[in-house]
Amino acid sequence: MGDELRDSHGRVMRDLRVSITDRCNFRCLYCLPETEEAANFYRSKWDAVRNPKPASLEPIRYDWKPKSHLLTYEEIERIVRIGVSLGIEKVRLTGGEPLLRRDVPGLVARIAAIPGVRDLAMTTNGFLFARQADALRQAGLRRISFSMDSLDPANFKRLTGRDGHAEVMAGIDLAQRLGFAPVKVNAVVIRGLNDHEIESLAAFARDRDLSFRFIEFMPLDSSRAWQKDLVMPAREILARLQAAYGLVPVDQSSHPSETARRHAFPDGRGEIGLIAPVSEPFCGHCNRLRLTADGKLRTCLFSLEEHDLRPLLRGDASDADIAARMRDIVRGKEAGHRIGQPDFVQPQRTMSCIGG
Repeated sequence: MGDELRDSHGRVMRDLRVSITDRCNFRCLYCLPETEEAANFYRSKWDAVRNPKPASLEPIRYDWKPKSHLLTYEEIERIVRIGVSLGIEKVRLTGGEPLLRRDVPGLVARIAAIPGVRDLAMTTNGFLFARQADALRQAGLRRISFSMDSLDPANFKRLTGRDGHAEVMAGIDLAQRLGFAPVKVNAVVIRGLNDHEIESLAAFARDRDLSFRFIEFMPLDSSRAWQKDLVMPAREILARLQAAYGLVPVDQSSHPSETARRHAFPDGRGEIGLIAPVSEPFCGHCNRLRLTADGKLRTCLFSLEEHDLRPLLRGDASDADIAARMRDIVRGKEAGHRIGQPDFVQPQRTMSCIGG
């Protein structure tokens, strides 16, 4: 079982993203745009371009997976343990919104205790973070990433479908006080919605000494209303931030698999990262796998095929059997996604159901 998870392109998997629930308490415009305001925004954008409109701007309504379909914490721990035996070093817990599931600190403690897990992190929308923050820290969580797409409470609600700006801001403050490091904040930039806030979000990162990530808008929304016109390319974001703040590139030569191109402020406070899966794909160095909440292993965020590990976990398969299956799956990992190509097909599941 000591063999590495190496694909046919020579990439070795070191990073496992584990979704623990597909449920979410937000309705973000780039994921589950189920509010009337979101529908109106997309409708206005489609009216403004010559592209043919989608048949409907109504979201695809997913039925949340019943609890019996979700992996138990014991099953998640087993997959992580097997993955670590095959070279996985980094584990990130995601959702949906992971903190909607019960006793997440208990799962964190299980994973943190696995020898070989060098980096254990979580991505959350932050709405429920405050009530569990101390327990998560005590359980062994060391890094936390928040999603926050706007500093303006009204625009925040427009983007997320939830009036939760104050809770997220409080969560970020609390994470820093508790010693999570680094505290990262992610913003998906959508032209015409929050691109006017790029400079103010960067200033917020510097003032609070945060690692802030600007992420290009990806085709993972349930309405299938994504269009390239709404993508704010990372190079355009960087040009504006360079002009405003004189950012300094961070040397990343020793970490080629990092998804973000990182830049520092001249005074050393805070950091900006740009994640450009649409305009500048980083597939060539990808070392990530994703485990969905219902036990499917995905080799790419945009995979059209999923590999179900749940029957193995709930059957009589040994750890060696599961390890062999994982190695077989990884050997078939795609060379890269096809965003922007004529043959690109959007995955059936949204980001909430795949895991961020």
